[in-house]
Amino acid sequence: MSDAVINKINGTKVSPGIAIGKAYVLGKSNQQITGTLLNGPVEVQQEIVKFENAVINSIEEVEMIKSTLSANTVSLEILNVQIELLQDEQIKTDVMEMISLQYKNANDSVIEVVEASITILKNLNDDYLSARAADVQDAGNRILKHLNNDKPTGCQVLEEDTIIIAEDITPSEVIIMDISKVSGFATQAGGKTSHAAIVAKYRGIPAVVGCGTALAGIQTNDLIIVDGENGEIIVSPGTEVLNHYIEKKNDFLKQTLLLNELKDVKAITTDGVAITLLANISNAADMEASFAFGSEGCGLLRTELLFMNRTSFPNEEEQFEFYKGIALKAKGKPVIVRTLDIGGDKQLPYFDLPYEQNPFLGYRAIRICLDRKDIFKTQLAAILRASVFGDLKIMLPMISNILEIREAKMILQEVKSALTALQIKFQEDIQLGIMIEIPSAAVTADLLAKEVDFFSIGTNDLCQYTLAVDRLNEQVKHLYEPFNPGVLRLIQNVIEQGKKHNINTGMCGELAADVSATLLLLGMGLREFSMSATSIPYVKNLIKNTSITEAKEIHQHVMGLDNAEAIIHYLQESNKQ
Repeated sequence: MSDAVINKINGTKVSPGIAIGKAYVLGKSNQQITGTLLNGPVEVQQEIVKFENAVINSIEEVEMIKSTLSANTVSLEILNVQIELLQDEQIKTDVMEMISLQYKNANDSVIEVVEASITILKNLNDDYLSARAADVQDAGNRILKHLNNDKPTGCQVLEEDTIIIAEDITPSEVIIMDISKVSGFATQAGGKTSHAAIVAKYRGIPAVVGCGTALAGIQTNDLIIVDGENGEIIVSPGTEVLNHYIEKKNDFLKQTLLLNELKDVKAITTDGVAITLLANISNAADMEASFAFGSEGCGLLRTELLFMNRTSFPNEEEQFEFYKGIALKAKGKPVIVRTLDIGGDKQLPYFDLPYEQNPFLGYRAIRICLDRKDIFKTQLAAILRASVFGDLKIMLPMISNILEIREAKMILQEVKSALTALQIKFQEDIQLGIMIEIPSAAVTADLLAKEVDFFSIGTNDLCQYTLAVDRLNEQVKHLYEPFNPGVLRLIQNVIEQGKKHNINTGMCGELAADVSATLLLLGMGLREFSMSATSIPYVKNLIKNTSITEAKEIHQHVMGLDNAEAIIHYLQESNKQ
């Protein structure tokens, strides 16, 4: 490529592939605060009625949209979340108090309450919660539309190979859009769990998010290339650049067709060793969608997401229905349920955690559960009750010593006894495992293996704690390196001790999805990988084309290298062969 100037914008890659087409720029909502105050109780009551009617009309509108959908589980899940938000009692109370106590009109009250909720979510320093701010904004926009009698947005008329350009994309915009005409997404805001990212990954549409304000210069009908492989947007490419990307797009489509053929093929090495590939999920829709990519079950259910976007802890019945729904969608496949993992970078707005200088090293995960047994017992009871509907397993996060396991087992037994006394059925021999994500647990894996049924290696925190690197800190995150020999030796020890004590060892951290690490991990003896469902075909393809003998040779060579840079270079070269 020798075009003199390439107008390139960098962002976060969230869905692979190459898209080439004309831009369609989505406009931003122009709803604004009026500043008009109410004049007395009569107007207050009128505004309250207007707000209540707008909420009712909004719910009816969402239900109407739902009725037009077929079995699109992702869209239905998004719309169900919006209905929950439209019915949220805390939002309703805050708006009505602002109207009745501060004499603000309904329009201004909704805008201020929605903005406050979004600010809280974005300040929680969590990608998933930041993305959920779009749900709140979308619900607020819908209420405001009905408050102000705005005309329905309607479906945009899109041409073939349209690339959507937006500051961000709301759930409703994604759902009502003629997605069959969309070949790519690019947004200024958003992260890997934004709705644009979720739908793009689910539909196999190339997408780059978090591109910043540079995207604002793009105009509707500009020729755009979305490079989902490298996280780049090319604006108005020249002929040579365009031809290069057309060739890349064709190559990617050929590879995708080959990978799709692997969906129902088992992950078995060339010398006959079967490998289990599971999905990391957040809800029932994720569970169902994962099977399209060849998932054999769930290796990590992040239960804390059930506790987010709420004003109070979910009760036992709500949790039971949540876990039951996932168990049913799994259709007998295993589901590993991680118990509540809050604290650190995952805060709950209704649970007043103390300020800590080092929250990642503080009051979080199993430490909260063992301290607040009421919260822990409620969750365990719900999981146990749901276990009769599928193959559920319980996994404890952030275990640092054997006494934590023993105390958790005692609490689990108390919950079992209570359910038995109430004649409530549950899976009595439900498996209990732990995440290995703290160095002390990795080093003492031989001791911990005697107390549990399985290990799951959480490489994200294990790497962070082993190297004393905050992966969110821009100044030191370059030191966060899972291929560091120290991290690899801890992983190796956990796998070896699991095998020695006849318990299963899996991996659910980001390293499990990294194809550069696949052969190394196979050589170490790892036989169960859990990852984002979209990564499964790539890992499976690599497994099917190698042998355990080759993988062991790679492992042996890597363990003789003394730095991450050399290890990464060697692994990349090995994958090319």
